[in-house]
Amino acid sequence: MVSNYLTDLASQFGVPIWLFIIIFSWIIVWKLLALWKSARNNHIVWFIVLAILNTVGILEILYIYVFSKMGKKSQRTKLVKVKKKKK
Repeated sequence: MVSNYLTDLASQFGVPIWLFIIIFSWIIVWKLLALWKSARNNHIVWFIVLAILNTVGILEILYIYVFSKMGKKSQRTKLVKVKKKKK
């Protein structure tokens, strides 16, 4: 039953079933990693955006490697400034 559903879905998109499974796996892996990272960083807005939008892994990859690190840099510089003031 599931096999027929996947076959029908793949044929509607005009791709072979093996390519459809690879693309679906790619999307799921990146989405789960990005959702996990956004939850760990307490980025609620990013979590909601990543959960709703499907960009075939592009937004998820950008979040993991670009956007999630932007906030950490500013936090690190604040910590360094606070440590320097204490000395």
